[in-house]
Amino acid sequence: MPFFLIVILALVQGITEFLPISSSGHLILVAEVSGRDQGLLLDVAVHVGTLGAVVAYFWRDLLAMLLGVAQLTKGRITPEARLAGTLIVASIPAAVAGFLAKDFIESSLRTPAVIAWTTVVFGLLLYVADKIGMTIRRITHVGLAHALLLGLAQVLSLVPGTSRSGITMTAARLLGYERTDAARYSLLMSIPIIAGAGLLLGLDLYEAGSATVGRDVLLAVALSFGAALGAIALLMQWVQRVGFTPFVVYRLLLGAVLFYWVYAT
Repeated sequence: MPFFLIVILALVQGITEFLPISSSGHLILVAEVSGRDQGLLLDVAVHVGTLGAVVAYFWRDLLAMLLGVAQLTKGRITPEARLAGTLIVASIPAAVAGFLAKDFIESSLRTPAVIAWTTVVFGLLLYVADKIGMTIRRITHVGLAHALLLGLAQVLSLVPGTSRSGITMTAARLLGYERTDAARYSLLMSIPIIAGAGLLLGLDLYEAGSATVGRDVLLAVALSFGAALGAIALLMQWVQRVGFTPFVVYRLLLGAVLFYWVYAT
């Protein structure tokens, strides 16, 4: 694959993975425009990079949860242990749905038309949820019921263009969580999902016998890691200061371009 295309794909994956604008949708569009699929090896590489970024950003939270889980052996249930438990519950619906619907999604939903509609519709839904959602709950209020609801919302992100982070933040705002807490929980939810997806891709790669780590792979990991880390920091700052409106505006503009491309050309 050409060097410049590796750079573009890694940066696109890194920047869009955690912003509420859909990484899968952007990657499909890059493939459509360039006429080149990123391939399994590069897919694994950018998943490793983005996973490393979110782990690096939230390492304190993850360490606290690990220590909280360890406290369970002493019969102590800490807030950190409860948070870890809710993240496990929230991951189950998308994992099951992804396994069952993978072939249908790959064959029927990865199209520019689908991405155009989901980009606009779920962008507007995010705007409405952010405006009408109350700010009465923090991340410590996430229980099993809300974790399950957020996990069910995450299932919708299997449709390209929806955005995993976007739909989970939308659901969290509708449930009354503060913007920064909605974003934080959504990003923490991404860790088991990205890890699971990366593991499955890695197994596919191993079975294909092409798991060779070269310069292109290392470059993709490094670029996606740096871009994702910067995107996470930007997201948390913007959400706290101005809310989700900038991302909604971007989605509407992108949707307009996609509608023109799909229906007017």
